[in-house]
Amino acid sequence: MTRRAVARTLVYLSLVLAAAVVLLPLGVVLLTSLKSEGEMADGSGALTLPGDLFNLHNYVTAFQDGGMLAAFGHTAFILVFAIGGTVLIGSMTAYAIDRFTFRLKRLVVALFLIAALVPGVTTQVATFQIVNSFGMFDSLWAPIVLYMGTDIVSIYIFLQFVRSIPVSLDESARLDGANAFTIYRKIIFPLLRPAIATVVIVKGITVYNDFYIPFLYMPSEDLGVISTSLFRFRGPYGAHWETISAGAILVILPTLVVFLSLQRFIYNGFTRGATR
Repeated sequence: MTRRAVARTLVYLSLVLAAAVVLLPLGVVLLTSLKSEGEMADGSGALTLPGDLFNLHNYVTAFQDGGMLAAFGHTAFILVFAIGGTVLIGSMTAYAIDRFTFRLKRLVVALFLIAALVPGVTTQVATFQIVNSFGMFDSLWAPIVLYMGTDIVSIYIFLQFVRSIPVSLDESARLDGANAFTIYRKIIFPLLRPAIATVVIVKGITVYNDFYIPFLYMPSEDLGVISTSLFRFRGPYGAHWETISAGAILVILPTLVVFLSLQRFIYNGFTRGATR
């Protein structure tokens, strides 16, 4: 074998190994979710096929008893407002930083970077007190505000794209009588579509999978999102791993479908932003 053939073989082997490491746990959870309580009691192996591959009883139980319908509704509400706010705040901030000249501009950019490096857990006490003082504790608005106000990475993603847009477009628009907001709305924002797609997908997956903020700021069971509802569902069904696995698959499935459908936007957004 030539060196190129050996290298190619090693690459494929490493990819197969990486895929197995990622997909094996998901496969075990999927197989477990299709097994009956009797099969689990008999001690069937993790990779043993279930007796009925179309057994959906565990999924019905998890969806109904786990309050998944309300949880998906709360999650969707938070996603819409958090992502919309993040896109508007991030794109406007990036536009202001890149296009306007003001005192201490470099300091502002440096402070954004410092804020991104500070561990969030170190400021949780102060953050909790602020949220509570505004009366947002135990409401859907608490995580929405926190998700919008703590996403420094999105600002930097938008900033890289704004810097790639020629300033001559702004100057031409100003000659036609456009103000700063009109330039942002009609020129800058439409040209940020690749960055917007990247931020929407990445931010959406982050918010969808987050457990800490909803669990801390929305303790009421009737305000559960999918992550906290699945956690609370584990209580009465702690010994029924087949039902818990079905709940986990219900939670994983939307994220998996969205990522597989829109993954090209994620890769294109990051690569275009990195090369500008």
